Amino acid sequence: MSQLIEETLFDLLSQVRRGDSLNPNEVAKAIDATQWRRELPKVRAVIIGLARQGRLEVLRKGKPIEPEGFKGIYRVRLPQSET
Repeated sequence: MSQLIEETLFDLLSQVRRGDSLNPNEVAKAIDATQWRRELPKVRAVIIGLARQGRLEVLRKGKPIEPEGFKGIYRVRLPQSET
């Protein structure tokens, strides 16, 4: 299941403009449109794992945060290159 979540996540991120973020609900809905809320804990776990690997950034209020122990509403995006 985590492979499906990861593939769906990166597929959806490839469709947003560079620097834009994605709501995790969109990933869950793409996996199961009717029972998507049940998928959210799995989606969050995959996102945290990918953020730990440096493959994603977790955002709160538009700012990158550490993927450990955050609460509330969050979004994800591809890592931004240093300019």
